[in-house]
Amino acid sequence: MHDIDRRPAAIFLMGPTASGKTALACRLAERFKVDLVSVDSALIYRGLDVGAAKPDAATLARFPHRLIDIREPTAPYSAADFRRDALLAMNEITAAGHVPLLVGGTSLYFRALAWGLAPLPDADPELRQRLSDEAARLGWPALHARLAAFDSQSAARLSPNDAQRIQRALEIAELTGEPPSRLLEHGMQRPPFRILKLALQPAQREVLHERIAQRMDVMLDAGLVEEARRLRELSGWHPDLPAMRAVGYRQAWPYLAGQSSLAEFRQRAIFATRQLAKRQLTWLRGEIDAQSLDSERVDLVDAASARLGRFLSVAA
Repeated sequence: MHDIDRRPAAIFLMGPTASGKTALACRLAERFKVDLVSVDSALIYRGLDVGAAKPDAATLARFPHRLIDIREPTAPYSAADFRRDALLAMNEITAAGHVPLLVGGTSLYFRALAWGLAPLPDADPELRQRLSDEAARLGWPALHARLAAFDSQSAARLSPNDAQRIQRALEIAELTGEPPSRLLEHGMQRPPFRILKLALQPAQREVLHERIAQRMDVMLDAGLVEEARRLRELSGWHPDLPAMRAVGYRQAWPYLAGQSSLAEFRQRAIFATRQLAKRQLTWLRGEIDAQSLDSERVDLVDAASARLGRFLSVAA
């Protein structure tokens, strides 16, 4: 006989941007005793509402999400911060007799929670400055190419213009002599939970692309430009702040500086969002223990409920 896994249950609802994760999570919360925890590196920031597709006030009032609006846009927040906060939330939810349902698309956060964080070297100010100077001369895509030559796995997960993460990956590589991806494989510890991973993804990539374009138009109508302008006027604002590099906002800065047209901003934001979705789908394909669900199936809620019900029915 197999030993019964008595760890408390937790659900990971993962998927690319615009795949309908929040809507599905809320429907599942109507059917099961689950409490929602956001896994999104933009939603943690106050003021990033329209461009981050933050659930509206009515949705949050009916379906509260933990780890939304917990930082100012000018404040740092790391994967280690998320892991600590998420585990605290999960333990509190479990203690209340409910099941944590973690919903979002930030793969770095999910990996940090599921596998722990490797002990990595502290920041080296001189090395960081040298890398920044090189990027100013050569461009971040050139440094991304350098990273790819040394650690293709890390580079594949990053956009060629993701300055902060490219810089950190090259910093780790130079300080340790090891590919960052190899170090990250050896995390500290897995969480004390029995986890069901549901991967929400469309069978047809074109459907997701169309949804991304439609959502961008909705965001523009809802005031994305005005929101970006308010963020740009914050004290301490800088385009390299983690919050400001979120897709949609990052493409807004040239437009607000008069360097591009609104149409160019829209097209660049849509392209960047599609590239983000591509990276998220690549990551999901690597989650071999995740159960895939077609985000476009008409019986999606019932299908997800069936899997959730089977998982929760197992004695814990």
